[in-house]
Amino acid sequence: MQFLNKYAAYIKCGLVSLAYILWVIWLGNYWFLLGLPVIFDIYITKKVNWTFWKKREGKNSTFIEWLDALIFAVIAVTFINIFFFQNYKIPTGSMEKSLLVGDHLFVSKLTYGPKMPNTPISFPFAHHTMPLTESVKSYVEWVKWPYKRLAGLREIENNDIVVFNFPAGDTVILEMQDQSYYNVMMQYAQELGGNRLFRDGSSQEVNRYMARAREHIHENFTVISRPVDKRDNYIKRCVGLPGDTLEIINGEIFVNGDSFDAGIETIQHQHIVRTDGSPLNRRALNDMGVNPDEVMSYSSSEYFVPLTREKAEKILDFPNVESATRWESKEGNFSPFVFPNDPSYPWNEDHFGPLAIPREGKTVEIDTGNISKYERIIEAYEKNDLKIENGEIFINGEKTGSYTFEMDYFFMIGDNRHNSLDSRYWGFVPQDHIVGSPMFIWLSLDPHGSGLGRIRGNRIFSGIR
Repeated sequence: MQFLNKYAAYIKCGLVSLAYILWVIWLGNYWFLLGLPVIFDIYITKKVNWTFWKKREGKNSTFIEWLDALIFAVIAVTFINIFFFQNYKIPTGSMEKSLLVGDHLFVSKLTYGPKMPNTPISFPFAHHTMPLTESVKSYVEWVKWPYKRLAGLREIENNDIVVFNFPAGDTVILEMQDQSYYNVMMQYAQELGGNRLFRDGSSQEVNRYMARAREHIHENFTVISRPVDKRDNYIKRCVGLPGDTLEIINGEIFVNGDSFDAGIETIQHQHIVRTDGSPLNRRALNDMGVNPDEVMSYSSSEYFVPLTREKAEKILDFPNVESATRWESKEGNFSPFVFPNDPSYPWNEDHFGPLAIPREGKTVEIDTGNISKYERIIEAYEKNDLKIENGEIFINGEKTGSYTFEMDYFFMIGDNRHNSLDSRYWGFVPQDHIVGSPMFIWLSLDPHGSGLGRIRGNRIFSGIR
């Protein structure tokens, strides 16, 4: 016991130093080993007062004690959020019924490996906007770190639920932050040129109207850009890995020719529910597990309702419900909002592909016929200068007919298939946008409940499927 008391400081210093060395090895930046003398001084020599805001000897004031506790908490939580796990709240119903609006999740950074922040200097616990403001940045961009991901426990697998930075969130309209900048631009272009333009018009005509729409947005709204780590966090199910070929037929996903949806009971599709003329009971829908905020009235007796197979059968037990028929977009009905937003690919949310998902090191042939599938990868994600002149493609000033991908890419889709802004609309998710894997629900609050009734006790500490 006397030995432990005598050498306690050396034992503590040794254990902390060992943990620190292991962290530096994981980090892969051995300049941080210069922190070892600091640890030795803190525990052994004590030459420098590293906590300069408080006295080493004697009693500190209550304010200083609280300040010391706050500084420690900020440092500790920031360290945990970067390297281990972070809280995430489900804001929309895009993943119902796997996840519900109001679920609070612990998201593991260790599963796929934590990525170092691109913007390391930022206000604590604020994502991209300062608290109590709508437009003030919570970070500075004069210090930027390149993309780096540390070793994780495993790679992403198909069917994983993944949290990632919104790929289309690089550009944001501050007055409409809940909408995708590119979708808003497409809507303006449609208003200028009409739906027929996007169905039958040439790519040159479409690009001209898109340019006019972009000009209109920048003249009338405040448009900003955000670095990767400060883009909104999204959560979807991974349905396609690098190298996979994905296709959607009649609303069902196929990966490499095999059905992906088989056996997943949480998938919802839009249904047309017909009643005898009386309205659907919102409370009964909520009790059944259907989000009433996503129910849209189509006529006095018809409603669009997102339902799983099980719920589609259960809703028929409502006394005023006559039928519930699954709705889907017809094959060949081109949607300009669906990736790659090109009439040459007449795809929609229920009939999509086949589409090969890029993987690192893979080389593909490119031409003016298929460049719409890859231009965002080449320009926005892999930072190349892309130009198309007289039907020829130039990358970084050189004429080319091929491109080799520098990163892996993934395809993410929400379980609520007709109420999900996902890869069908903005394309691939780059590797450097991956944040982590949700582990469990630590709190769930029903937005339609009140008082203690808001707490969904059966979901607390439940796993995620």
